[in-house]
Amino acid sequence: MSFGANTPFILIARIQVKPDKVQEYLLLAAKTDTAVETSEPGMLHHTFDQDPENPLRFVWSEVYKNDEAFIAHLANPAVGEYLQEHPKLADDFTVEVYGTVGDKCLEVMNGTGVPFKVFTTKLGYSRV
Repeated sequence: MSFGANTPFILIARIQVKPDKVQEYLLLAAKTDTAVETSEPGMLHHTFDQDPENPLRFVWSEVYKNDEAFIAHLANPAVGEYLQEHPKLADDFTVEVYGTVGDKCLEVMNGTGVPFKVFTTKLGYSRV
């Protein structure tokens, strides 16, 4: 199988929320999650999980149908609001992408200012 712009990929975003901003962050995360669920059919999986050992650490896990689904995600106004508010509420933010994405998607990722680290696929398969 050839991996690229038309294949699924996984995104893991790790966040350290500021101690006095947890409730505000949770409200923003819930609002964003609802907007994504109702408007993004290309988002195959979208969860927000809390670290069992540190109540200030959270992880978004997302599975995108393809590059187009990711680009649509970034165009979602709720995601734009989330990314704008994020620096006020969190101290640390890392984003890892597992799976090969196309050049256009890489360009979009690089233009966001978000610290993406992309792991490209060397072997395997994907079932949708």
